[in-house]
Amino acid sequence: MTETNGNSKNKLHGLWALTNRELKKWYKAPAVFVLTLIQPVIWLGLLGNALNLGSLVSPDSFTPPIITPPLNDFQMAQLGAYFQSLGNSILGNTFGTTSYISFMAVGMMAFTALFTTMFSGMSIVWDRRLGFLNKVLSTPVSRAVIILSKVFSAALRAMFQAGIILLIAIPLGFQVGLAFTPLNILGVFAFLFLICVGLSSLFIAVNIRSSRIETPMAVMNLLNLPLTFASSAFFPIERMPGWLQAVANVNPLSHTINGMRQLLINETIDYSLLALQYAYVGIFAAVLATIGIVLSWRYLNK
Repeated sequence: MTETNGNSKNKLHGLWALTNRELKKWYKAPAVFVLTLIQPVIWLGLLGNALNLGSLVSPDSFTPPIITPPLNDFQMAQLGAYFQSLGNSILGNTFGTTSYISFMAVGMMAFTALFTTMFSGMSIVWDRRLGFLNKVLSTPVSRAVIILSKVFSAALRAMFQAGIILLIAIPLGFQVGLAFTPLNILGVFAFLFLICVGLSSLFIAVNIRSSRIETPMAVMNLLNLPLTFASSAFFPIERMPGWLQAVANVNPLSHTINGMRQLLINETIDYSLLALQYAYVGIFAAVLATIGIVLSWRYLNK
């Protein structure tokens, strides 16, 4: 490493310094960290359990005809077992698992990644308003490094928080599939990293010229719900209306969530489909990161 006046010319050093600064604002504020977990935990604990879809197919869900003579205890037990088997079959065919909590938990991991990366655009606006951006632009650190530091810090935060969500889901009833192995966790975090890079680059690109804090907030409110509900986070794409399927099928969150479900909760893994899902999310991340870097060269200024 060469040095001039004691200052490193290695751009990777500048990348780590700026990334670490972003992370410090997060892990040195534990209250903020806890608050970012509250919303997905509430959704998972309340909505996931409130949607007790298995109860829709049970003896209590139907008004049986009057049977003479009435069923005895053994026959009632057989009837209950039949409905239990039918309910599990319906859930398995619809969601790929008999546990809706498991299905939803994977969607909540992606939702956490989306929610965390949204603040990347707000971060660059705050740096401009507080004068920190001017100081960084006066150093030899390139503009691309400034953007990448925010992208990587958002990805690291989101991956850590998604891991916490997965751990919280276990006592709530999360069940792994037969195809799960501990190595699949690495594949899950690879999906999370790619989608976070793409989404963070997107929100930074949209807000790169903004100096008003209202702009990233408006963008967050505009994109939050469409990206979440026009995906497979809460419901399989195949069961959606046709027009919504077209939207959900191009949503990178859907490919991320479906890929993570293959690795975590599905009974089998279609490796050709998994490769296509990685490719789709990887191309999304590469394209958006490139756009963010190009825009930083052109528009990131004091």
